[in-house]
Amino acid sequence: MNTTLPTTPRSRLRLRTRALHVTTAVLATGALIGAAPAPASAPGADTVPAITRPTPVVTWAASTDLVSPTALQERTYRLIVRTSVGGEGLRVRLSNTFGTLPVTFGRAYAGLRATGAALVPGSNRQLSFGGSPTVTLAPGASVYSDPLRGTLRPQADLAVSLYVQQASGPATGHKMALQTSWIAPSGDHAADEAATAYTDRATSWFYLDAAVVNARRGTGAVATLGDSITDGASSTADTNRRWPDFLARRLAVDPRTRIKGVANEGISGNKVLSDGSGQSALKRLDRDVLSQRGLHTVFLLEGVNDLKATPAPTAAALIAGYRQLIDRSHAAGICVVGSTVMPYEGWREWSPGGEALRQEVNAFVRESGAFDEVVDFDAAVRDPARPSRILPAYDSGDHLHPGDAGMPVMADAVDPEQLRCSRR
Repeated sequence: MNTTLPTTPRSRLRLRTRALHVTTAVLATGALIGAAPAPASAPGADTVPAITRPTPVVTWAASTDLVSPTALQERTYRLIVRTSVGGEGLRVRLSNTFGTLPVTFGRAYAGLRATGAALVPGSNRQLSFGGSPTVTLAPGASVYSDPLRGTLRPQADLAVSLYVQQASGPATGHKMALQTSWIAPSGDHAADEAATAYTDRATSWFYLDAAVVNARRGTGAVATLGDSITDGASSTADTNRRWPDFLARRLAVDPRTRIKGVANEGISGNKVLSDGSGQSALKRLDRDVLSQRGLHTVFLLEGVNDLKATPAPTAAALIAGYRQLIDRSHAAGICVVGSTVMPYEGWREWSPGGEALRQEVNAFVRESGAFDEVVDFDAAVRDPARPSRILPAYDSGDHLHPGDAGMPVMADAVDPEQLRCSRR
């Protein structure tokens, strides 16, 4: 990490209300760098200068969870993910974290998606693992591929094709992808660039949990640790309209910041203190967040699922959980940006008691100085006429999750300067 970044005041609140066109102007950008065909060695283009003294940085990630109780074998998954930071030497991380039996990947490829399951001609390149085209993951294990030559552009649709040769028991992945991926239900089709064999659709990501590139020296990443709001629930699928997606597009075009990588570590239904929809934030912090390459900052937006649970924890218990997340991140040299818990009156589990807890927790977030920076998402999306509710224009309709119009408002509330501090 770059240790020369200036320190930002720990107690400062910033609320940026940029026009929506700031984040939507680059909504559709991204493909190969340059117009020339990709070289024969990588899913990228060779039209940019080589990066000297690079920094490995996560360009995409998704939290691991039990995605299916029954793993299927002799099939190929073509998983579509959107990159954030660009760079060289793509590596992907495969995970069998929640498996109880080994998984063998017969072959794995990475290329650029053209449309549907079809790839950009010439972009699909074979991955290796310690020099081997195949790899077996023991239960609980994960592995990075060897780096591919060539350069991958930011905001690219990366297609990772995994031939699962042998598998049984539970399957690891990320359930609510909000992105259509594809399955060839029989045999090894990882090398195919055509979509012909990919007849089945998938709405989850299987086994893939991170992608890393070598970016320019000093480049860093932010991991957004959260629940369904961060996971993108109620945003439109296949459009990359989660609030971390809008943030990634802002960071990509902002020359003031070196924070370019964004790892979305949200799990729908997740809690800080207890397991349920995924392991608790306290349990998964090291695996899902602190393990990411080039990580500079954790952005914490969690707590609403704790507060609306029955029975709910006390505000003091939730605050103690926040402090643990902060302390462990700081011990790893990582900055922590905290967000206020957003309003949710109208959701079926809302209660006056839960609202009182939310206000107490938000007072801690705003005033304690425990976080390196604070982003007031509550203030950004609430209805001024009824602050316990989301503003109708931003509400997806369920009164808990922002919709497509609310997600960019959240991203615009984050000043890129808040994502960096001097912890290393």
